[in-house]
Amino acid sequence: MIETREELDEIRKTCRTMVTKSSSLSAGAAVIPIPGVDVGSDVTLLLRLIPKINEKFGLTPEQIDSLDTESKIMVMTAISNVGSKMAGKYITKKLIVMLLQKMSGKIAAKSVTKYVPFIGSAVAGSISFAAMKYMGNSHIDDCYEIALAAMENKLSPPATEPGFEPKPSELD
Repeated sequence: MIETREELDEIRKTCRTMVTKSSSLSAGAAVIPIPGVDVGSDVTLLLRLIPKINEKFGLTPEQIDSLDTESKIMVMTAISNVGSKMAGKYITKKLIVMLLQKMSGKIAAKSVTKYVPFIGSAVAGSISFAAMKYMGNSHIDDCYEIALAAMENKLSPPATEPGFEPKPSELD
């Protein structure tokens, strides 16, 4: 489990670099004027990228399962509170396609613009880059928030019941 805010910030920075590289690859595939190549490459890129981000933040299903019960509950509660669709889950092609369908407006615009001579490919590449960057960075933000909440919950002392007064011997 991540211990410090600095460590968490470094992980976020590393993951943002991974997202930028994947976004560039997505943009490169989008300029190829063959139907379906761009969406297929986006699915492949996300199938690799999202699990790597989860792993960096300690949020793969295996990493979560290896936690003690209390930590596992904290992480799963944080995932639920953030509303992440990809943290702590096995990333499947079906899940990626579902998420890409939510961005279908951008994908449709990318597909149509690809066939406009010269400028169309550049626009399609830009849209693809932006869509991939948005999806990746949104997931990083979710993971960061989840990891931060879990870390802060782990560091905060357990709450005592109202009216509970520790004995002097318990304070030493």
